[in-house]
Amino acid sequence: MKQVIVMRTDLKMGKGKIAAQACHACLACYKKADKDRLRKWEATGQKKVVLKIPSEKELLELHTMVKQTDLPCSLITDAGHTQIEPSTRTCLGIGPGSDEEIDKLTGHLKLL
Repeated sequence: MKQVIVMRTDLKMGKGKIAAQACHACLACYKKADKDRLRKWEATGQKKVVLKIPSEKELLELHTMVKQTDLPCSLITDAGHTQIEPSTRTCLGIGPGSDEEIDKLTGHLKLL
């Protein structure tokens, strides 16, 4: 079991901004997950992996694919108070879910 956060790299966000956006995605997905899924994930260490994606277009394509599964997912849109423009889509949270199920969707992406 794991959760994956897919972060846009074209935005050139600072480390703190990336961390904040990843936290938004993690919590948003957690809130959408059912209790059985959460129990399994929590029992296996709550693994989280952060991957990179080069553009908004590719992020949205991945989001469309994930929505066709039963995996919890959340597309994060920034309010624009600090480093980037309002309504900028920054990242996508996926899971928790089985490693195999998530890897089918994100296995081609590299670690951030």
